[in-house]
Amino acid sequence: MRLIGMLDSPFVRRVAVSMRLMGLPFTHESVSVFRQFDDFARVNPVVKAPTLVTDAGVMLMDSTLILEHVERLAAPERRLTPEAQADHARSQHLIGLALAACEKTVQIVYEFNVRPEDKRHGPWLERVTGQLLAAYGLLEAELGDRDAWLFGDRPMQADITIAVAWRFTQFVAADRVLAADHPKLAAFSARAEALEAFVAAPLE
Repeated sequence: MRLIGMLDSPFVRRVAVSMRLMGLPFTHESVSVFRQFDDFARVNPVVKAPTLVTDAGVMLMDSTLILEHVERLAAPERRLTPEAQADHARSQHLIGLALAACEKTVQIVYEFNVRPEDKRHGPWLERVTGQLLAAYGLLEAELGDRDAWLFGDRPMQADITIAVAWRFTQFVAADRVLAADHPKLAAFSARAEALEAFVAAPLE
């Protein structure tokens, strides 16, 4: 399988880390949707990262849909979604918060890096930043005082997505989400980033 996209995208990175933890072989092609638009378009005309090309040549996009598919390829003991209904609901809740944090961080990045300075809209940035802080505030409260993973003795998809989201936000918007205000998230992310699967897929 081929994973297309830069690891500075949290959506690409969560797929790369997840596939490594599931023991699924793949090649990663670090192609930028900005600097290498035409190259990316030859794989996926929509130019959306991440894109996964299966061994059968099927082109998939959207990190959540990709992960839903590759979970079916993993051995049962390596899958990253809890089986118990209550755990599954809580996992989806946490993943949703982390993905919202990713999306709001991306919106802030685009506002400063893509939109011309004279076109930036202060009230919009304030609103997005408020949503970002709300997501991380809820995640900080959900983590509680723990030195373990959220659903057992190994990281699952909620752990991965939370850790990837936090690292991304700290990389590009640390001035808006202060680590000092989120000590549990900071510690949780640091523990995840020390794992081989995270080290092997560094944020570029």
